[in-house]
Amino acid sequence: MKTPIRNSALALLGSMALLLGSAAAPHAQQVTLRFAHNLSTTEPFHLAAERFAENVRKASNGDIRVTVFPSEQLGPNKEILQLVQQGANVITLTDPGYMADFVPDFGILAAPYLVANPADFAKVLASPLYRELVAKSRERGLMPLAFNWYIGSRNVISNREIRTVEDFRGLSIRVPPIPMYQKTFEALGARPVTLQWAEVYTGLSQGVVDAAEAPLPTIFGTRLHEVRKNVAMTRHFAAFLGIIINANFLDKLPEAQRTILLKEAQESGEWLFKATLEKEATVVADLQKNGVKIVEVTNVEDFQKATAPVYAGFTNWTPGLLDRVRGILKGS
Repeated sequence: MKTPIRNSALALLGSMALLLGSAAAPHAQQVTLRFAHNLSTTEPFHLAAERFAENVRKASNGDIRVTVFPSEQLGPNKEILQLVQQGANVITLTDPGYMADFVPDFGILAAPYLVANPADFAKVLASPLYRELVAKSRERGLMPLAFNWYIGSRNVISNREIRTVEDFRGLSIRVPPIPMYQKTFEALGARPVTLQWAEVYTGLSQGVVDAAEAPLPTIFGTRLHEVRKNVAMTRHFAAFLGIIINANFLDKLPEAQRTILLKEAQESGEWLFKATLEKEATVVADLQKNGVKIVEVTNVEDFQKATAPVYAGFTNWTPGLLDRVRGILKGS
């Protein structure tokens, strides 16, 4: 039985083939790629990246070699994405918020409380809207191999319990350098502080920030539970990431190699979706064993209401974009 994510992957591979169809198709060649990401080696994402690298090697009979560099070994996400745009032989993960620097409409895919059920994100990936976003990204030199790499719903780990919107007031919280994140927590009454992910553990332990937000597998994998003991299950973002390569670099590869990279990126994303759901189901117990108190946020409507003005703050979006995305998610 095909899952929603699987169905979207099949449809997407067809549309990506059309986008790449006009590129030249040279003979097979030896290709070396670096896959950079900022997450720990214990997280499902890293396992999916290693799986992708191995499957690409096998499918290409060794002609494509991908080496994975976790934990910001090659640098912060934003800087690596800029290197990819400039033509580096690098694959990197990226948040829709980072893609918004190049294609503003991409930012809506990281908006707060947009996707209630993570499986519904497949509807966006199968839509004409997503194909338009990919086409615009290619014009800026960036080609998403896939955007179905799910790392979990994002929650808050803090020095105090958070149950209501009011509990955010005055809270200093680490956020990435992405306007969507900054505006979301400002709307909740918190004070967002930009830190690179590699600095978060130190920032929490030294009191530079009171809190951080991330998916539960990332919170546990980065050992943030060692320095903060309260997790609020706010689920403010559904964290889907894109796997990005330089568009011109991809175009110069033989068609067979391009197809392998697209196919394996999609299929590894599907594998990661399932692995993340399984990890989310067990990591709560792991956190609790380490003395973390888990607080379920029950008044989600209050959080949705508080963050609703965030959408209106992005005046560079195409008019009607929010209604279009909501229509896609509703199936209309």
